[in-house]
Amino acid sequence: MSSQQFEIRIEEAGVEDLPRLSALAADIWRASYPGIISNDQIEYMLTMMYDVDVLRREMDEGIRYDIATIDGQWIGFAGYGPTSTPGEVKLHKLYLRKEYQGAGLGSRMLRHVMQQAAQQGCETITLNVNKGNALAIRAYERAGFIVKESVVVDIGGGYVMDDYVMGRRV
Repeated sequence: MSSQQFEIRIEEAGVEDLPRLSALAADIWRASYPGIISNDQIEYMLTMMYDVDVLRREMDEGIRYDIATIDGQWIGFAGYGPTSTPGEVKLHKLYLRKEYQGAGLGSRMLRHVMQQAAQQGCETITLNVNKGNALAIRAYERAGFIVKESVVVDIGGGYVMDDYVMGRRV
């Protein structure tokens, strides 16, 4: 399957889209993260990161959410925004439904985010990726990202995020 088989649209989400975005995130996480983190941690992080009120607060703080659709069906999303470093944007989230992974659509979404960052005058893009998420790490490496550092962040509830911080020039 290649991305040429699909007419993908990527459009900015509005506040009215947040309940649907939260539900999409839950579907994607529950399909993609077992085996990388525990089911209990998946549920904890979904509440911590994808509750509608959390998403709304992030939007208010300057994080933009873009929804990827094919024939009107929501298949994924990206969340990104500026950091405290001038000229830098952080990709906070980029997820696709499992059945659309491996078709080049994630790369298409990543290019979209980089184009948006470039239009805003950003020079670099950073992201965090779970060290156990080999598929995502390989995809980011293919897109020119390099590991800048390794971090372990306590997120409460007895859980940590064990991530690589990756980056590249826009």
